[in-house]
Amino acid sequence: MQLNQKVQKSHVVLRDIEEDKVEENYQRKYLKRIFISGFISLILIAIILYTLPLTVLSFSSLLEYSTIVALVIFLFILLLRYFGILSFAYLYINEYTFTPEDGYFPFVSIIVPVFNEEKMLKNSINSLLEIDYPNYEIIIVDDGSKDKTKEVAESLVGFQKGKTSDVKVSLISKPNGGKARALTAGISLSQAEFVLCMDGDSQLSPDSLKMAVRHFKNPEIGAVAGNVKVLNRGRFLTDLQALEYIEGLNMARAAQSFMRLVNIIPGPIGLFRKKAIEQVGYYSSDTYAEDADLTLKILAKGWKIYYEPRSISYTEAPAKLQQLLKQRYRWTRGIIQSIRKHKKLMINPTINFGDTFILWSMFYEALIWPAMNIAANAFFIFAALVFGFSQLIFFWWAGLALLDLTTALYCIAVEKEEFRLVVYAIIYRMFFILLIDICKAMSTIEEFLGIRMTWGKLERLGTAKV
Repeated sequence: MQLNQKVQKSHVVLRDIEEDKVEENYQRKYLKRIFISGFISLILIAIILYTLPLTVLSFSSLLEYSTIVALVIFLFILLLRYFGILSFAYLYINEYTFTPEDGYFPFVSIIVPVFNEEKMLKNSINSLLEIDYPNYEIIIVDDGSKDKTKEVAESLVGFQKGKTSDVKVSLISKPNGGKARALTAGISLSQAEFVLCMDGDSQLSPDSLKMAVRHFKNPEIGAVAGNVKVLNRGRFLTDLQALEYIEGLNMARAAQSFMRLVNIIPGPIGLFRKKAIEQVGYYSSDTYAEDADLTLKILAKGWKIYYEPRSISYTEAPAKLQQLLKQRYRWTRGIIQSIRKHKKLMINPTINFGDTFILWSMFYEALIWPAMNIAANAFFIFAALVFGFSQLIFFWWAGLALLDLTTALYCIAVEKEEFRLVVYAIIYRMFFILLIDICKAMSTIEEFLGIRMTWGKLERLGTAKV
């Protein structure tokens, strides 16, 4: 059967009532915002018109108010920076307290690059033989030393008696090419899955290897940063540096470790997954901070980096002011070179957001914060001398000293350090850190001007032992 039906065409328009309501609500909110902002603007204009005739404009008043405003802003940024780092460091310590300590002993190669370290090398190797770990070797890399370093190293080659087993000590001799190439040579010849890189003048604690290597059970960890402590204490300058390492460096690494984003693995002690180093192309010699450069490369590949406070390396700190400033000059220029080398990650966080965050924090600490600290001190001292704000300066200094005392107490308690170092916190920020920041500012200027620099060599005494 066929049915012939005529179908009438019709045009139906469906109206989205919900969409109309949303549009109507948006228009109401938009008008409401315009009305409120306009009303507030009228009130502010009225206040300005009323108070302007009553305002006495003078240079001294402007300077007085600007001093107070600058002081408040500086202290606000300082407190935000301090308590931000302190909070994350506390969260890390709280997490670290419950980290299990189980048996995990993969084979590890300890790479010891040396250049003119005849005074310190034997003490360093002896400290490595006292490590409480059953499965490791020592590879000494002599980077073309001109003293008797090679002879001292040759006397140590062979199987030496360690704390738990015999330890193989090897020697690689190469022409001088810098620390980065020396470390690369040692890592390349290593057959281990993990490598510990250190300085030739450092001495490691017995638990350093055992405490660090356990974190590699997590396959996301590419490296573990150790805890660097000053060995040659007892002098004013070295004690200040001992406090700086505890409060200024280790607390920051603890805060970064909570996010698994430690920004610099220290040269005196850093344990790496060899696969991670191979993946990023080993150490590079194009900066004066090869440790910072390698750390940023590892982070850029998506690896996580942890900080282990009980993996301790003792190192000699500069005992003279000239040596200290020379060391910090090189550190600052090297860090700026590393930032410039990885600047692509700064402007494109989609590549690796964690690396971008770390680079901006390094940029702030290396360039912005020293300039702020110097400018604030110069401005407040000028105001105190010219306009008699001596009481304000005293309370400003007392507030900073109290903040440093509190932070030093916390850090020294956490690391079970010498309590006597707390006293140095009274002058730590106003004198020592200010001096370091001036050195940073000068080295930053020279770096951007392109002034040539040399690596330099810190003079070692070799008399201090752990």
